Amino acid sequence: MKKLFSLLIISLFWFSAQSQTTAEIQVESPLPTAQNNTNNTNFEDLQDYDANELPWHARRFKLTAGAFFPSNNTQVEVGSNNGDFGNMIDFEKDLGFNKNTTSFTAAFEWRISRRSRLGAEYFYLRRTATKTLQKEIEFGDHTYPVNATVSAFMDNAIYRITYGYAFISKPKYEIGALIGAHILLGDVGLRLEAETAAAEYRDDFDFTAPLPDIGLWGEFVLGKRLGLYANANYFAIKINDVDGRLWSYNLSILYNVYKNFSLTAGYTGLNIRVDVEKARLNGFFKWGYNGPSITATYAFGKHVKLYKH
Repeated sequence: MKKLFSLLIISLFWFSAQSQTTAEIQVESPLPTAQNNTNNTNFEDLQDYDANELPWHARRFKLTAGAFFPSNNTQVEVGSNNGDFGNMIDFEKDLGFNKNTTSFTAAFEWRISRRSRLGAEYFYLRRTATKTLQKEIEFGDHTYPVNATVSAFMDNAIYRITYGYAFISKPKYEIGALIGAHILLGDVGLRLEAETAAAEYRDDFDFTAPLPDIGLWGEFVLGKRLGLYANANYFAIKINDVDGRLWSYNLSILYNVYKNFSLTAGYTGLNIRVDVEKARLNGFFKWGYNGPSITATYAFGKHVKLYKH
């Protein structure tokens, strides 16, 4: 992951350097404008438009919603504070959770100025499974024996707020830094299925983990209807009784369908590790997911004018 983060940084600066070099070459070219247009008809979409006026680019507001199809990898350990209970549980392997799921995602962006923007994102995923255990599991205050039938659930909601600043701002590309926070609301639990209600027992563990993050982002106009967006973020911090770290990345391509309406196809990944200590229980939560997404984007409001030089 760290190598991917480094590669993204290098790629963003390389694109910036290449774009500036290209601009210098075009300025120094002795050929008349008409001749250039004649010899480069195939590049009309890349040359003969003003990026400041594209209906989907540099608008004041942007609203996005759609479906996300992540592949999950989840490990959880929950024990009492005295250390008597708790072993590592692989939710996909030990409890029969499906790795591949479908969830809802939404985002909103407000471009405050040419260089500054605020963003908010939301992601929700609920998963359930029922399985006959192949090994003994200690979770919370109980032991779940081999061959017992267990129902399990995991609810995760992620809220994210970010502030981005473009230290390079051109009409057809922007590169910047961002600072923000993922707020993870998690709830996991097990229930022993028995023939009588009196024989059943259950345990659950819920927590809230605020996880700040910092990163880099880049946004590029590829043509009149095409745009590219990429970002990568990382941070590790301990806040009171929550010790966590996260790594996330996103790469998406936008296609402008009609005026302010666009479709976006992307690939997103997030890896979170959280240790939580509560009044009665200790919990360890490690969750990673990655996968494609399909979303619809509606851009509106006045254009934020981007300088050409």
